[in-house]
Amino acid sequence: MTFLPEMNELIERHAQEVDTVHPVPGLGLYSSDAPTLMVSAAYRPMLCLVVAGSKQTLLGERLYTYEAGDCLVVSAELPVCGSVIEAPYRAVSVDLDPATVSRIMLESGEAEPAEQPPPSGIQVAPLPDDLLDPVARLLRLLDRPREIPVMAPMIERELIWRLLHSKHGPTLRQIGSGASRLTGVSRAIRWLRAHYAEPMRVDDLAGMAGMSLSTFHRHFRTVTTMSPLQFQKQVRLQEARARLLAGGEGAAQAGFAVGYDSASQFSREYARQFGAPPARDAVRMRQGLVA
Repeated sequence: MTFLPEMNELIERHAQEVDTVHPVPGLGLYSSDAPTLMVSAAYRPMLCLVVAGSKQTLLGERLYTYEAGDCLVVSAELPVCGSVIEAPYRAVSVDLDPATVSRIMLESGEAEPAEQPPPSGIQVAPLPDDLLDPVARLLRLLDRPREIPVMAPMIERELIWRLLHSKHGPTLRQIGSGASRLTGVSRAIRWLRAHYAEPMRVDDLAGMAGMSLSTFHRHFRTVTTMSPLQFQKQVRLQEARARLLAGGEGAAQAGFAVGYDSASQFSREYARQFGAPPARDAVRMRQGLVA
């Protein structure tokens, strides 16, 4: 934990800047000086370290709470809702690129049998000092931009190697293995995210993942905490909310655009998810009171 005060200061100084230019590839900074209400987000495979404050993330019906020194390892593209519950909040994320993970696995002989069950989509655990160290060094590059092209790839490789030898190793090996169960589920997830407005057949998704129907159902729920139908509904509702916030569409129009055939069903499911009907929630969002 000796690195956290320094990392907090670096994030505080650079968060706004990094939001616009991202000088270190794959690095994200997050900062909030006050608690927030629940907002929708799309997570990608990444490591996210909380440096100060605490946050909650809701995936399906599972709630994760994490605080300073804790990290999330996200193994797939997931629709979530999150809120800062203790501020000031500072966090840093590092993308986990499957191709980079795969190369390091091959170089270090870290092969994993393809038949391993997939990991849960989000794992939360404290980050030990030997993993805090490379994350801190990535952050220091924000003050040394000339070093970024040479040093950032080297530090990223070290971080991934150390993750492979940590409790998150099984997750990293599945992310990096093209034949893993996680890779099959991730193919189905990517299709659902890209084609959320289209009709969906679970048999087709199972074939896309290279699994039997029962195996696919079991592994999909392990990763996402949801059934494929529930996952599709989450993605549709988040996309509809983004359309309403952008303006130019009414509630019924937004619902039809994301794949709903019934305006009343869309309104009911939207209110259940976000706490207010679409039109009222859109007004609330524009006033900066996002639920």
